[in-house]
Amino acid sequence: MEGQEGGVDRARRIRQSADHVLRGEPMDRRLAHVREVTPGARTVAERAGGTVTRAFAPRAGAALSGGRGTVRRTRWILALLALSILLVACSKSAPQNTMNPKGPTAQTEKNLLVLVLWPAAAVFVIVEGGILLISIRFRHRKDRDRMPPQIHGNTRLEIGWTIAPAIVLAVIMVPTVSTIWQLARQPADAMQITVEGYQWWWGFRYTDPDMTVSYGDHDAIVTADVMVIPAGRTIDLSLTSLGGGAHSTSGVPDHEVIHSFWAPQLFGKQDVIPGETNHIVFSADEPGVYWGQCAEFCGLQHGKMKFRISALDEADWQRWVANQKDPAVKPTVGAAQQGMDLFFGTNGVGGQCIQCHGVGGTAASSTAAPNLTHFAATTHECFAGCDFQVFNPDGTPNVEALKAWLRDPNAVKLGAKMPDYGLTEQQIDTLVAYLYSLK
Repeated sequence: MEGQEGGVDRARRIRQSADHVLRGEPMDRRLAHVREVTPGARTVAERAGGTVTRAFAPRAGAALSGGRGTVRRTRWILALLALSILLVACSKSAPQNTMNPKGPTAQTEKNLLVLVLWPAAAVFVIVEGGILLISIRFRHRKDRDRMPPQIHGNTRLEIGWTIAPAIVLAVIMVPTVSTIWQLARQPADAMQITVEGYQWWWGFRYTDPDMTVSYGDHDAIVTADVMVIPAGRTIDLSLTSLGGGAHSTSGVPDHEVIHSFWAPQLFGKQDVIPGETNHIVFSADEPGVYWGQCAEFCGLQHGKMKFRISALDEADWQRWVANQKDPAVKPTVGAAQQGMDLFFGTNGVGGQCIQCHGVGGTAASSTAAPNLTHFAATTHECFAGCDFQVFNPDGTPNVEALKAWLRDPNAVKLGAKMPDYGLTEQQIDTLVAYLYSLK
C-alpha cells in the first residue's frame, strides 16, 4: 500500500479490514505508518535514484502471532494423549470386549458390526480426508490479503452426496433388520431366567419348573450378582426393573429406574425398564466367567452395578443346582450362631437384617435386598453389585471387605440403600462368621 506525503490509501485499508473480519482474524485499527525511503533500497523506483514515500500497514494478527506456536503444540499434545487413551482401551484380553465373543449371540452381533464397519470406515475416510485436504490446500497464507472467491457450490456434487449415503444405508438395513429378527426369536426349550434390576445390584430368578427349592412353598431358586448357567445351553432372559431398598406405602418399590443389561462377550445391551419385560436369548460356548455391567446411567452408583455370568460344565451345574435347592445351613455353636441370632433378632437384639434380606429355609423372606441363602458358595464370587469380592485370590474369605461393608455401607459405596446400623466390632465379627457359614 502506498501513500504520498503521509497520505494513506484509505479505501484499501478499509477493504483489508473487511477481509480480516470475514477471516475471523483480529483487526489492527491503527493508521498505517508512513516513512521516507532513501536511495539504495530494493524497489525498482528506488534503484532509479528517486526518493519514494511508502506506507506500511501493520499485519493483521501480528500481536497474537507469538503465542500461536504454543497453542499449536498444545493441540498436538492433547490429540496424542487422547489417541493414547483410546488405544489403551483396545486390549483384546479385556474382560468386557465385544470383539472377543464367547457365544453365538455375541458372534452374530460382531458379524453385523464388522459388516457395517467397513462402509462406515470408507465414508469416514472420504469425508474426513476431504475436510483435511480442503483445510490444507485452501488454508490462509500470510502473503494473501484478500478473501478467496465466494461461490455457490456444486449442484451435482450436492445431489451425489445426498443420494450416496441413502444407498449405503439402504444396503446396510437388510442385514441389520435380519439380525434383529434372528436375535428376537425365543426358543421353546430355552432355560428361563428372570433378571431383576435394582439400585445398584442384579437379582436372578430361575423360573423353570425343575429349578425350585426343596423347602417351604418350593419357590424359584434366587441368586444375586452372579448368574450361574450351564455352558452350551440356550438361555432366555426376561428383564425387568424392580427398584431396590425400602418400599413405599403403596407397596411399589422405590427408586424404579431404567437400567441396561450388558455382557459384551455373550450378548449386547438391552434396556431394563420398570413395568416392561424385554428379552435376551444367548448361550455360552464353553465354561468360564463372563463380566457384565449396567450400561445406562441409573443413579449415583451406576458405574459399580456389575455382575458375573458363571458358565459351568454339566457335572458342576448339577452340583450347583442341588446345593441351591437346599435351605441355608443353621450354625449351632460359636460366633456363627451368635451372628445368626443377631441377624434374626432372636435374643431381642438386632433383627434389622431380615427386613430386607431373604435366607432360604428361615423366617427371612424379604426380596428388597440380595438373597443370602448361599452367600459363601464358591460360585458366589462377589456382592454389592460385584463391587466387592467374597473371596480373596487365594480362596480365603475376604473378611475385611465384608467387615467394611457392614461397618458403614455408604462409606465404601456412597448412596447404598443399606443403612448404617451402628454395629459394634464384635457384632460385625459374628455377622461375618454367620454369612460365611452360608454355603
